[in-house]
Order: sequence, then C-alpha cells, then structure tokens
Amino acid sequence: MGAALTPGAAVEVRVPASSANLGPGFDSVGLALGLWDSCVATVTEEAGLRIDVEGEGSADVPRDATHLVHRSMLRAWEELGVDAPAGLHLACRNEVPHGRGLGSSATAIVTGVVAAQGLHDVCRELTDSLDLAFTNTLAARLEGHPDNSSASVYGGLTLSWSDGDGDGTHTVRLSLHPDVRIRVLVPATQLSTAKARSVLPTHVRHGDAALNSARSALLVQALTAHPEHLLAGTREWLHQEARRESFGGSMELVDSLRAAGHAAVISGAGPSVLVLSTVDAVDGVAPLVDGAWQLLDPGVPDEGAQVRALAP
Repeated sequence: MGAALTPGAAVEVRVPASSANLGPGFDSVGLALGLWDSCVATVTEEAGLRIDVEGEGSADVPRDATHLVHRSMLRAWEELGVDAPAGLHLACRNEVPHGRGLGSSATAIVTGVVAAQGLHDVCRELTDSLDLAFTNTLAARLEGHPDNSSASVYGGLTLSWSDGDGDGTHTVRLSLHPDVRIRVLVPATQLSTAKARSVLPTHVRHGDAALNSARSALLVQALTAHPEHLLAGTREWLHQEARRESFGGSMELVDSLRAAGHAAVISGAGPSVLVLSTVDAVDGVAPLVDGAWQLLDPGVPDEGAQVRALAP
C-alpha cells in the first residue's frame, strides 16, 4: 500500500501552452505561450471519477479514465508511491487549441503530473514543494519528447536534452531577447502529432544534418542576443518540408512570410504558424495574412506550471 490522499484535498493548476522546434531546434527548443489551461483537482468522499471540461476541445475530449490529465496523474502517483484516490473530481478549463501544434497534449500531461504532486503535498501539509525536475522528466517521458512539455513546466524559452538512456530530461532556461515579439497564426483545421510525425523520414543526409546543426546554434543566439539573425536562424532541414502535404496551406504561408523577411516556422507538429519577429517589424505580419487564419499575440510567460492549494 502506498500513501493515501485525504478526501477534501483540492488544488488548482495552471499550465501555459507552448510552441516547439522553432525551425531547426527539433525536439529540443521550446517556447511557452500565454494561453493557459487550468484544472481544479479535488479528492472526493464519493467514489468514482467525474471530469468536467470547458473551453477548447470540450466537445471532443473524453470524460472517463482515458482523459489525458487523469492518466498523467495516475502515472505520477505511481512514481511517487501514492495510491490513487477512490473518488476524484477534475474541473478543467482549456484555452490551448487542440491539434494545432501549440502543445495541448503536453499541457494536459504537465497539468496531471503537477496536480498529482499538489494533492500529495496538501495531504502531507507541505507548501511550495513542487518538484519541477520530476515534473519535467516524467512529462517528457509521457509526451515522448521534451520540447513542448519543458516550456510548459518552466515557462519562457527552454532548451532540453537527454542522456539517451531514457532516465532523465535536462532543461536550461534561456533569456529571450527583450526585442523579440511573437505572433501565432492558427488555422481552423487540426493535425494530430502522431500523423505529423508518421511522415518524417527515417534517415537524414549527413549534409542536411550539418546544415541544421549550424542553424539550431544560430537560432539560440538569435533568440537570446542577436534577433537580427532570426530569419537565418529559423531555416531548417529536418522536418518541415517532409511534412508539407500534411500541413494544408501552412507551409505556403511560411514561404510567403519568409519571402517578406519574417522568421516564420511551423509551430510544433503544426498546422499553426509561429512568427518570431522584433518590436520594429512585428506590425508587418498581420497585413500579409488573410482572414482564414486567427492571429494571436499571446506573449511569452516567464513562469510555467503553477499549483496552489484550495481550502477544503
């Protein structure tokens, strides 16, 4: 038997969206976005699982034990040696669009891992003890790659890597240059991450890998110190062109924006488009985009996943 959770314990969790890859930083570079999913998790006296969902994806997500937040909570409790409670209520409110390349699955996973820790801490009468390293490693393992989840865990601009043995994910927070501005262009169509990754080539030419390696290094330099290099720093050779047909018109929009001098890339697995611009150039993005795209100015939050205990 593991540790038990007390009925009446409740926490509220907030987790930001994210964009990943940012061009050449495939599966390693992530950027938190100021769109937030929230969830109130309560251990109940009444046995059973109840899930309420409002906002983005509310018409499609399951309300049973297969809900991603709940599944992630179970995995976290397993890691922590905690027994899942007999009664649990999740009240979720989503701002992050689903299936658009803005990290909705990573956001749900991080929410579940953080909520599981938060309830465990409440029952132990602990405060301010959220283990971000634990959250980061487990969320990356559940997501399958660390770029989205690490940005949601820590906020801001993140660079993540692993030792290759599956035991841990390491992340550093980078300081985004104050002149960098973000725009997100969201289409009406969805694209699952699994479908987007299924068309990736199994092998990459050595020459292309070398080109991409140089640009990923330049990307970090452009985002943190020299934003004048954003256009060159977002050129990539690993994934976008291979998935062009899966993105609908997204790559055509990327092409037109880049031709006009804007550092546009596919956001994560797509089909949303991320534009990394500067304070002097960002106003030139909107006139180049037609009404089929929702233009967002979400900002980049300095803080990532948050949890607070609620009074019983």
